[in-house]
Amino acid sequence: MQPVYRRAGLSRTITLAVALLWAAVSASAFAREFRTADTQNEDYPTVQALNYMDRLIAEHTGGRHRIVVFHSRQLGEEKETLEQTRVGAIDLNRTNVALIGTMVPSVNVLAMPFLFRSHEHLQHVLDGPIGNEILGSLEAHGFVGLTFYDSGGRSIYNSVRPVRSLDDLKGLRLRVQQSEQMSDMIRALGAQPVQMAYGQVMTGLANRLIDGAENNWPSFVTTGHYKYAGYYTLTQHTVSPEVLVMSRKAWASLSPDEQTIFRDAAQRSSLYMREKWRDLEERSRKQAELAGVKVVTDFDRKPFEAAMAGIYAKAERDPAIAALIERIRNVE
Repeated sequence: MQPVYRRAGLSRTITLAVALLWAAVSASAFAREFRTADTQNEDYPTVQALNYMDRLIAEHTGGRHRIVVFHSRQLGEEKETLEQTRVGAIDLNRTNVALIGTMVPSVNVLAMPFLFRSHEHLQHVLDGPIGNEILGSLEAHGFVGLTFYDSGGRSIYNSVRPVRSLDDLKGLRLRVQQSEQMSDMIRALGAQPVQMAYGQVMTGLANRLIDGAENNWPSFVTTGHYKYAGYYTLTQHTVSPEVLVMSRKAWASLSPDEQTIFRDAAQRSSLYMREKWRDLEERSRKQAELAGVKVVTDFDRKPFEAAMAGIYAKAERDPAIAALIERIRNVE
């Protein structure tokens, strides 16, 4: 028969072991990896920014929470992943505003052609009250808006001829995002819009299913589109940003303190991304020019802007959208 004190000591040891085991199980039960979608390749600034955000979250949660970035369309094209994010099957998603704007009218304003006077004008809007309001408007549509990422200026490129006027665009088949507004824009310019998933554009150009597309310098180069489209006109018709959203389901799983950590990490990742973006944009343009791409800067911009009158008239039928456009124009 064991002495009483030995039985008591053994009991305390077992109790302590069970408590430690329960603490470990509890901690691991609440730890989580958040699935994050991005269609760009592993070295792209948005993907680098998301990985930076992961490091910040890991640091401030003691490694308990991480975000795992599925880049290069591993989880599907943007339209598919947005739907999955809205229902909570994907936790976070980096997407262009033109696509999510088909679901959220206020976000669509950021993709209005020739709305922003410069990149600096855009950043003043995004970093101020209007940017915060637009991020907040996403929640009613199933998303929590965390931050904006840079996307540079989108310009038109093609394989047929240099574009310097609206006449040069006539008859060209140009790929656009799966967005009614972007289709309307290309149609208003006199070209034929072809809605096509981002991952199919290279094949479309190579097989001449399309004559060209429109995008920023890094996307033009990193996708290899510059190898098939030798004319790039610096229209910069939109300087719309990317937006990082989180599903409301994933957001609700976080405590208020954790939500603060995620939002702060997202905003810091945006500043990190801007630095990466500026460098890549410059390198991408140089690479395209060295490869023989003809960059057209001497095009007649005023007729391009005038051709957008119908698009603005359509958007401004909604008084709230009209007011938002006016507020953006008035930002110094």
